[in-house]
Formats: sequence, C-alpha cells, structure tokens
Amino acid sequence: MTHTGLTVGIVGGSGYTGALLAELVARHPHAQLTHVSSEQLVGTALSSANPRLRSELRFCREAEVAGVDVAFVCTPHGEAAAVVRRLLDAGARVVDLSADFRLDAATYAQWYGEHPFPDMLPVVYGLTELFREQIAAAPLVANPGCYPTAALLALHPLLPLGLTDVVVDAKSGVSGAGKAPSARTHFCTIDSDVIAYNVREHRHYPEIERGLSLGGRGPTLTFVPHLVPLQRGIVETIYARVDELPDEAGLAALYEKAYGGERFVELCDAPPELKDVAGTNYCRLYPFVDGRAGRIVVVAALDNLMKGASGQAVQNMNVMVGWSEEEGLL
Repeated sequence: MTHTGLTVGIVGGSGYTGALLAELVARHPHAQLTHVSSEQLVGTALSSANPRLRSELRFCREAEVAGVDVAFVCTPHGEAAAVVRRLLDAGARVVDLSADFRLDAATYAQWYGEHPFPDMLPVVYGLTELFREQIAAAPLVANPGCYPTAALLALHPLLPLGLTDVVVDAKSGVSGAGKAPSARTHFCTIDSDVIAYNVREHRHYPEIERGLSLGGRGPTLTFVPHLVPLQRGIVETIYARVDELPDEAGLAALYEKAYGGERFVELCDAPPELKDVAGTNYCRLYPFVDGRAGRIVVVAALDNLMKGASGQAVQNMNVMVGWSEEEGLL
C-alpha cells in the first residue's frame, strides 16, 4: 500500500550517517521529518549543527522519538537493539543502520558480544537490489555495512558459477570510521598515506561471508580494508575464482541479467572512479575475466555515506512503504 506524508524520526542524528539522513528525509517529497535525537545536543537547532539542513527542528532525546511511522536508528552497535525494540513495540517500521541485526545470534556473539535480544534475529537484510520483496513486507530492516554493500553487489551475479575463493581489496574514505576523532583518523596520520587496518578482525568480514553463503557453503574469503586520505567513497577490487570460468560475453550476460533493470547499480565499460559516485546512491561495477590467472576481477565503487549507508536506508524506506525507490534520492 502506498502512503503519503509519513512521519519520520532519526535516532542518532549528529553523526555522519544520521546528519545525512536528516538532509535526505527533509528533501523527500513525501516524508515529514518530525524527530531527530542527539543526547549531546538536546535542545540545539539542527541547522546550527548542520548548516546544510534547512529545518526548524531541534535535537531531542532518544526517548522522545515516538509516534512516528518510520524510524532510522543510527546509534553504535550494542546500543541500537533496545531502541529498535522500543520503536517496533510502538508501531513504527524501522531501518537500523547499526550492526545489531545484520548477523545471526551466534555470529553476532562471536564478533560483538552477546546480543541483548537474540529472539529478534534474524531480520531482513537491507541490500535492496537482492532482497526487495522481503524488505517490502518487513517491519525491521538491517541496513548493510558499506564494505559489504559493494562486495555483495559485485559478487552476487557470480554465485551461479560456483564461487570458490574471493579476495576483497577495499579502500575507504575516512568518514567510514565515524565522526568521533581518533589517532588513526587524525589528518597527520592519514594524509598522504594508505593504511591497511583491522586486517584480521574487521567486523564487516562476517557480513560479507554470510552474504556469500546464504545458498549453502560459501567460498574462502580474504577481506583487507584500507583507509585512504579522502572524506568519502569506497573502491573495492575483488578477485574471484569460480568452478567454471566464463568468457567475457558470458560474464557480461550474468551482470546484465542481475542489474540491467536496476536504478542504482550501473555496469561500466571501464573501472569506475569515486568522483562518478560521490554524493549519489549509485554503485558502479566493472567486471572482467582475467584469463591468464583464471580469475574474475570486479571493480566496485560507491559513496560509503550514500549507497553504503544513508542513501540505501532511504531506498529501503521507499520500498517498505511502497514508494518508487528513487524518491528523495535523485
């Protein structure tokens, strides 16, 4: 059923993803932004913290986000689950941008600690292009992480070939590390450098692994993320071995079948560049066959704050309430 004039609340609206969500919802032709919370900025005008946002709203407390049709939760993992449960109990449909609902309970416990509400798992995974029908019917959607969004969109068309081994070499702008400053993200640390980080324990690893094994046993996976001295954007170069290596025409046909009708996934004739996706909800893909090495290589690019977070969250909201997916995103 299509709705108009839905009220929308954002929990955690002072970080990068929450602030961008507020901008997107405020410009959305059918949604009305009614609540944005920040425990540190209670009572402060949204426009003073984010001058790009033309709004008369003031930040409220998390508990005051109530009576909304749709809520976005942008709090850290471990904090989001209780907020999500409260909002669901109050009748809101929820898109959670934390990691609290992306994994099954056992895997979550291994990477994050015991889940406070394991009875709520699993929930619908919000990779819109792959799970559109489930998202449309879901009261709660787990918005994917930025690295997994690029990796899983890049690799999904290859699943029929029998993926056996995957290497994801990923590079992200510093906004992917969040707004809170740290020694790692200090200008003097990251400027003029490329830094591999969390190479043995990055928490997006199990999310990618799960996405590649939903149909059964998945491939062996190596995931190495890097920070690069950019504000935003992700480029992943992905190397995949399959049971049966296709020719270029066969590979192109697989990707065209998967994404030929998609609004926000674009197939390219050359490796995509970050400037082509910055500030947009597009993921651009360039797959090719490396016949000499017997691999398929896919280069993927997206904006980690848009298709990798806030843009995809709005895309999921649009699906959940029956609007065109591009509403508020173009």
